[in-house]
Amino acid sequence: MNNQEGTKRVRMRWGMVSITICFLAMLGFIFPKYTNVAINNINSLAYLGLPNISEESFRLGLDLQGGAHLIYEADVQHVAIEDRATAVEGVRDAVERRVNGTGVSEPNVQTARVGEAYRLIVDLPGIENVNEAIKLIGETPVLEFKEENDVPSRELNEEERELITQTNSTAKSRSEEIAARVAGGESFEELVSELSEDTITKNNGGSLGNVEAGLSITGPLYDWAKTHVDGDISETPIETELGYHVVKRGKDGESKEKVSASHILICYFGAQGCEDETYTKESALEKAQELFTQANAENFADLAKEFSTGPSKGAGGDLGSFGRGMMIPAFEEVVFSAEVGQIVGPVETDFGYHVIYKTDVEEVATYGLAHIMSKKLTEREVLPPQDSWKSTELSGKQLERADVAIDPQTGAVQVSLVFDKEGKKLFEDITRRNLNKPVAIFLDGSPISIPTVQAVIGGGEAVITGSFTIPEAKLLSQRLNTGALPVPITLVSQQAIGASLGAESLVKSLHAGIIAIILVMLFMVLYYRLPGVLAVISLSIYIVAALAIFKLIGVTLTLAGIAGFILSIGMAVDANVLIFERMKEELREGKSLKVAVEEGFVRAWTSIRDGNISTLITCVLLVGFGASFVQGFAATLSIGILLSMFSAITITRLFLRAIVPLFSRYGNRLFLGFTEKK
Repeated sequence: MNNQEGTKRVRMRWGMVSITICFLAMLGFIFPKYTNVAINNINSLAYLGLPNISEESFRLGLDLQGGAHLIYEADVQHVAIEDRATAVEGVRDAVERRVNGTGVSEPNVQTARVGEAYRLIVDLPGIENVNEAIKLIGETPVLEFKEENDVPSRELNEEERELITQTNSTAKSRSEEIAARVAGGESFEELVSELSEDTITKNNGGSLGNVEAGLSITGPLYDWAKTHVDGDISETPIETELGYHVVKRGKDGESKEKVSASHILICYFGAQGCEDETYTKESALEKAQELFTQANAENFADLAKEFSTGPSKGAGGDLGSFGRGMMIPAFEEVVFSAEVGQIVGPVETDFGYHVIYKTDVEEVATYGLAHIMSKKLTEREVLPPQDSWKSTELSGKQLERADVAIDPQTGAVQVSLVFDKEGKKLFEDITRRNLNKPVAIFLDGSPISIPTVQAVIGGGEAVITGSFTIPEAKLLSQRLNTGALPVPITLVSQQAIGASLGAESLVKSLHAGIIAIILVMLFMVLYYRLPGVLAVISLSIYIVAALAIFKLIGVTLTLAGIAGFILSIGMAVDANVLIFERMKEELREGKSLKVAVEEGFVRAWTSIRDGNISTLITCVLLVGFGASFVQGFAATLSIGILLSMFSAITITRLFLRAIVPLFSRYGNRLFLGFTEKK
C-alpha cells in the first residue's frame, strides 16, 4: 500500500511539473516578444543559435481589424445554363488567388446563388488600399499560352557594373568601420542590433548557429573559424557571396555527419519542378525500378547521364556532400541510413522517384558563429534572370471550351481543348514551332499546366495528358474555362470597416472578457474557497491553452468568436461547479475528503459529458451550415469546450488530489466549509 501511495505521489509531482512546463511554454508562445528577449540573451551568452519565436499576432477578423466586405455579381447571361455554376466557381478560384497575392491575411471568398443571380462574397480583413483591391478583383481572368524563351540573356552594361562596384565598395568600407569600432571596445552584440543588415539574425545577437563546412554562402566564415578560438572577433571583414562580415567566434559545436551521394531522378508530370511529360507516375516508378536493378558502382554515372531527369544529370547524378537538413526528409532518411557503397531505391519524394548511390561519409567539425553583415549588391539584383517563357498570340479569347475527357484506349484522365477558327491556326503554328518542347498555359500570370507538344495539331482540338485524377482534371478545366469564358463580375455592394472602429471593437471585447473572467473567478473563490482557488488556477491554464491553440492553428478571431470563447469559459466553470457540488453531497453523507473528491469527479462526469456533447453537436452543425460569423463563434466555442473538459477533469483533479493529504479526514473551513465531525 505504501509503495502504491508513493507511486501516486511521484506521478502527481511529475504531472504538476509537466503542467507547469506546458503552461510556461504556451505563455511564451502567446507573448513572443518577451520570450525572444530571453532567447536573445541566451544566444549572446552561449552562442546556441536558438531561433526566435514568430512575433505574428493573433489573426483578427474583419470586425476587429477593419477591412472590406465586397459583394460581386457574375454576368453569366452568355454562358450556357449547365455551365454557369462551374464558370462562377472558376472565377471564385481566380479571385481567391488574386487576393492572396495582395498579402491580405486570411481573405475569404465564397459563392452564393440568389434566385437566378450568381454572387461572389469577398472579405478582406486589414486591407489598406480597398480601391486597388476592387480594381484587381474586378478584372476578367487572363488565360495565356506561352512558349520557351530562347532569346539569350543580355550582359550587364558599364553603368550597371559601376553601380555594383561603387555599392560594394561602400559596403566594404562600412564593414571596416564596424570592425574598427569593435576593436575599439564597443559591444559586438549592441552593434549587431544597431548595424547588421542581416534581418534574419539581427534580432538574435547575429547568431548563425553552428556553421559547418561545404556551404558556399558561409564557407569563408567557416575557414576563418577553423584558425580561431571562442571569443575571437575578426579584425577585418570577411567577404562572402552576400556581403562583408565582422565575425565573432563561439564555442565548438558538435561534429556533424556529412554524406556524399549520387542519384538518378525519374520525374513524372505533376511532380514538383518536373517539366518532362515522358512519364506518368506509374511508368516513372517502373523505370526507376528497372534502373535500380541495372545500377552498380561502375555504371551508375553513365545511367544517370542517360536517364536522369534531374539537374545533376550532366554530372552523372553527383550531388556532392551534404549534411542533415539540406535534403527533403524522405530522401535524407534513406541516404543517411544506407551503408557506404550501397545503392537504394526507388525512393519517392515530391520530385519523383530516386535511385540513390551513397559514395562516402565523414564527420566534420562545426563552430558557433555570430556576425554583423554589410550587404553587397549582386548581379542578380541589378539584372534579374529573364523570364523563361515568352507570350504567343494565343489566349483565352480563342479557347471555346475545356472539358475532362477519358482516353478510350488507356482509361487515362485528360483535359480536352477546343479552339475557335482563329485559335486553330495559332495553335497549329505554336505546336509546329515547339514540337517535342514544352508549352506553358498561364492563368493570371501563374502557370497552371506545362504540357509537352508531341505532334503538330491542326484540327483545333487538343488534349493535355498527364497523371491526372478526376478532381485534378476538373480543376484544370475549370481554370482554363475561367480564362476562356466571358464571365465579368460587377461590384454590387461594398462595406468598409475602418481600422479605428475595428480597434475600438477589439478593446471593448477585451474589456468585457476580462471583467467577465474576473467576476467568475471571484465567485469561485468566495463560494468554494480553496477548491475555488484551484479551479481559478485551472481556469487560467485553460485560458492560456485556448489562446495558444487559437494562435497555433490560425483561428480568425471575430466578435462572435470572442463571445464563443467567453461562453466556453463559463462552461468550464460549470464543470467545476458540478464537481464541487457532488463533493459536497458526498461529504454530507459522511464520506472522507479523499473519497468525496474521487466520487465527486466520477458522479459529475456523466452530466458534464452529456451537456458538452450536446453543445458540440450544435457547434458542428453551425460550422457546417452557418454563415461565416456564426462559424467563428462555433469554432472557438467547440475548441473551448474540448479544452474545458480536460482542464476540469484532469488539471483540477490533479490539484485536488495533491492538497487532500494536507487536510484532516473531513477537511476544514477552507475546504468547502466542512469540518471534521465529532
